[in-house]
Amino acid sequence: MLSKIQVQAAQALRAGLGGLMLAISLPAAAANLANGKYLYDAADCIGCHAGQGSSALPSGGLGLDTPFGTFRVPNITPDKQHGIGSWSELDFKRALREGIGRQGQYLYPAFPYPSFARLSERDMADLYAYMMTLPPVPTANKPHELKPPFNWRPLLFFWRTLFFRPEPDKAPAPQDATWRRGDYLVNAVAHCQECHTPRNALGGLKTSLAFSGNVGGPDGQNAPNITPDKRTGIGEWSVADIQNLLKTGMTPDSDLVGSGMKAVVRGTSRLSEADLHAMAVYLKSVPAIAVEPKPGPAGKASVKAP
Repeated sequence: MLSKIQVQAAQALRAGLGGLMLAISLPAAAANLANGKYLYDAADCIGCHAGQGSSALPSGGLGLDTPFGTFRVPNITPDKQHGIGSWSELDFKRALREGIGRQGQYLYPAFPYPSFARLSERDMADLYAYMMTLPPVPTANKPHELKPPFNWRPLLFFWRTLFFRPEPDKAPAPQDATWRRGDYLVNAVAHCQECHTPRNALGGLKTSLAFSGNVGGPDGQNAPNITPDKRTGIGEWSVADIQNLLKTGMTPDSDLVGSGMKAVVRGTSRLSEADLHAMAVYLKSVPAIAVEPKPGPAGKASVKAP
């Protein structure tokens, strides 16, 4: 005859096995494809990964000129041979979170994984699911054209040691929900620092000068100071002004943004008014940094507010 303790142990075992079988039988949470497309647009994936010509698919091939050489943007359509069609969701998340490719290789930080590492698990899953619905394009990837020694990929181990800090789970910031949403959109999704923060000689972000502008960035483009400094940044702009620029590409002076920012606005213009407002609130809250514009041709300032 079983003792009371033995009976309780058997009941606990059956309950545990039943719960395990239930968990195995239940499907994973369905991906939110609408959220995936929303993130795809907000991150301006097509801005960097567009195919040759006017392709609206991220089949890659364009060159990104930098002081280290030319990076050739890869095909990220779900083509199984040339794109990411054979990548699992775990492969995809590892690339975003750790900067590690499907074959275990270090990815160059021209792909902004230091920012994407902050994306939530749910958003990564939704983005992956949406991208797998895009038409596959059988366009072969082109090799990077980098200067020695930057063409030796294993050296990225040292770059990562110096400059890559994967974002750990941490307690929510003490600011309100609007500010936290803006922080997430600006720093993780839209990865604004990747263009608007200056870099050192090795390509690491100078985080002490966050958002203060970057002269001679990728493709030689100059990203302006977007801190709230009133003289050299956008301190005279209101939250509504910033929100309107992200929506329409128009500055308070009725100028239209150009170059790389034009492509960014194509993505941010599709965001909800609440998210645009959150981004503007966050940008108004960052430390104001005064950075004198460097002279450009004929002594003209080479960087100004957008």
